[in-house]
Amino acid sequence: MVGQRFLEAFAERGGCGPEGDWHVTVLAEEPRPAYDRVHLTSWFSGTTADELSMWDREFGEQNGIDLRLGDPADKIDRTARTVTARSGQVFPYDALVLATGSYPFVPPVPGHDAAGCFVYRTIEDLEAIRAAADDARTGAVVGGGLLGLEAAGALRAMGLDTHVVEFAPRLMALQVDEGGGAVLRDKIQELGVTVHTGAGTQTVETDADGAVRGMVLSNGATVDADLVVFSAGVRPRDQLARDCGLPVGERGGIVVDASCRTEDPAVWAIGECALACDGRVYGLVAPGYAMAETVAGQITAADGEFTGADLSTKLKLLGVDVASFGDAQGATEGSLEVLYANSREGVYKKLVIGTDGALLGGVLVGDTDSYDLLRPLALNGAPLTAPPEQLVLPSSIGAAPGPVALPDEAVVCSCHNVTKGAIRSAVADQGCADVPAVKKCTRAGTGCGSCVKLLGTLVGEELAAQGVEVGRGLCEHFTHTRAEIYEIVRVKGITTFAQLIDDHGQSAAGAEGCDVCKPVVGSVLASLSPALGEAVSGHILDGEQAALQDTNDHFLANLQRNGSYSVVPRIPGGEVTPDGLITIGEIARDFGLYTKITGGQRIDMFGASVDQLPDIWKRLVDAGFESGHAYGKSLRTVKSCVGQTWCRYGVQDSVALAIELELRYRGLRAPHKLKSAVSGCARECAEAQSKDFGIIATSAGWNLYVGGNGGMTPRHADLLLVDADRDTLLRTIDRFLMFYVRTADRLERTAPWIERMEGGLDHLRAVIVDDSLGICAELDELMSRHVESYEDEWRATLENPDRLSRFVSFVNAPGTPDPTIRFVPEREQIRPAHPEAHDASDASTQTFVAGPSLEVRSLV
Repeated sequence: MVGQRFLEAFAERGGCGPEGDWHVTVLAEEPRPAYDRVHLTSWFSGTTADELSMWDREFGEQNGIDLRLGDPADKIDRTARTVTARSGQVFPYDALVLATGSYPFVPPVPGHDAAGCFVYRTIEDLEAIRAAADDARTGAVVGGGLLGLEAAGALRAMGLDTHVVEFAPRLMALQVDEGGGAVLRDKIQELGVTVHTGAGTQTVETDADGAVRGMVLSNGATVDADLVVFSAGVRPRDQLARDCGLPVGERGGIVVDASCRTEDPAVWAIGECALACDGRVYGLVAPGYAMAETVAGQITAADGEFTGADLSTKLKLLGVDVASFGDAQGATEGSLEVLYANSREGVYKKLVIGTDGALLGGVLVGDTDSYDLLRPLALNGAPLTAPPEQLVLPSSIGAAPGPVALPDEAVVCSCHNVTKGAIRSAVADQGCADVPAVKKCTRAGTGCGSCVKLLGTLVGEELAAQGVEVGRGLCEHFTHTRAEIYEIVRVKGITTFAQLIDDHGQSAAGAEGCDVCKPVVGSVLASLSPALGEAVSGHILDGEQAALQDTNDHFLANLQRNGSYSVVPRIPGGEVTPDGLITIGEIARDFGLYTKITGGQRIDMFGASVDQLPDIWKRLVDAGFESGHAYGKSLRTVKSCVGQTWCRYGVQDSVALAIELELRYRGLRAPHKLKSAVSGCARECAEAQSKDFGIIATSAGWNLYVGGNGGMTPRHADLLLVDADRDTLLRTIDRFLMFYVRTADRLERTAPWIERMEGGLDHLRAVIVDDSLGICAELDELMSRHVESYEDEWRATLENPDRLSRFVSFVNAPGTPDPTIRFVPEREQIRPAHPEAHDASDASTQTFVAGPSLEVRSLV
């Protein structure tokens, strides 16, 4: 990557190309051109080698770059100024740039070279790991740093019972502090990865055939493993320099000065092979890029110095957000710490503040939304203009100032050293009207990608400041909002994602879509399937629809923390017969499931494997149950009290109304989940005023409340109707829901939707009660079609062999249970086995293996 960046910077400065004075030869050891190692792990989830490639053939041809793959430099003759390649060919040079990178360090423990031991560095390494994983059940990663945790995530996704062994007392010891490391460890262990810290690898044990079978740790513990990945750090590849007499550091690295020049004035070194003038070997892409640009400037114009670089890191490891920036460890003398920790939510934030009030650095685990703002503030070094406590508190407690608070000199993209001022200039002076244009102009956001969100905010703010209407597009593939996409699909009768993106998408951005627009379009198509008729399948597992859905919708069940699933049958109004209860109990008993009464008056059954789901559904469907849609962005429950039927305070039949509402709106696909409740009197036992739509009985009818919300940001619902009769109530709720489905943004609950709406509740009342827009008849018709066309997704799946074919654990070994899904007994039921449950010293611990997980099936 660093070598490729040098070529680009060299060409940008006119060093090579049609008008350049230099001829460039690249000697590459690997069989492929430069590729993106930062996102290497994405190869396991389907990103191809071509998509990772950073080499553009046209770029090479235009600039006369002679790229020689699989033929690395073997010898340097500094006197003759020649390089001999492995093929024997000799290349003369006037300037030599060493960008040989690093090699993985493998601890020289017994068995480290056994069959089944790998490193995690190249695409070829990943190919070998995936091939070996087909025959493995348990994997271990030696090293708990950035790359080690990425490797662990890859092994876990391939279905291996995964262990991480880290010699330091915490994970990511270089990036996070003790508190952040503890939260990170807890969150990773919750995902089913066993973590061993403060322990080194003493021996890799092998079987009679010389293949890996386990590891012995320095603390005496043993780890079963069929596959071992070493990710214990890297070492500079400086052998070429050593062999030709160039000075190297005591612990490796080619010694260079501030211009990245070695002792030989004709030889430079950049990236992980170089020991910078500050005595550091930098192992991140941003410093390497800075070195590459320094040398390009030195060779073309004898200008530029490398003075160090930003070592900030933001990434997602096994689904856990982690970020570190600036002086994250608080090493600056006199610095103070501001902490926010919420162990219940798995969030840890620490800011390091200097004596002058400037932000020096920080650690974020579990919630990195503020990274885009905090990192530039730390790099800028100016005293904060807001209390630091405000920068770590959740938005519900204390909102942080927005990106406008950043000064122009603040670095937004550290990979390419692009400031906020440069981004503003690209928009204001060079006519860049969107993020892709700014990326092309400034290169911001084209490195690690962690600054793209902030980049979009800054571009929008600058356009708004110039009076330019800012696009509110769904993503880079669509300039339309979700509401606009809904109208396009409805009016034009579009029935597929492919048709929509071809006719109304941004073809320049690629026609594949992304994980933002695909689920949105899938939801819109599902919402409109009754209106579009047979042209689009109403079942979300058919054809193209299946590829558009969110995670849980893929298997019509809720994925749990250990890879198992929960099954929630619909129990309208919480009313269930004794026979129904017995059926649920028998199913839970026969399949060994954990059962719990939910807050929405349902019975949730946890611990099912993916191949067990159809068998469970069949028994439920045969007993009269149907899908409760607990997995979908749709109506979840309509909670109720017992109402006037049983309660001495009740004034209306709340149970009957709750059942009617739930059966009416079941399966309605929406921008987000929907919750409702019906209370039989003003005592409000069903808590209707905290729901998306809630109903409270009065002696004269029903009061309708809308826009309530529980969770982290609770909101009291607003009163929309008073003393309404049943028909008026249903008609108004119909219109409320369809207007919400039609106009809300992606993943927007009804509470923020109403708050965002111009005119708020008054406007809503005017539209759906007074028909101010003249659309009520259309809303009524859409709801009527939904009610008439409803079918149970579980039953429809059971009746279709093609849909059923996806419910297997391993595609290449149907019926094989997933060994990573384990349970332990607790309170006469089961729960997911936490890592401590594997303690062999606890003779009372029993571990049960259940069925397969979503990750296994989708990746094997």
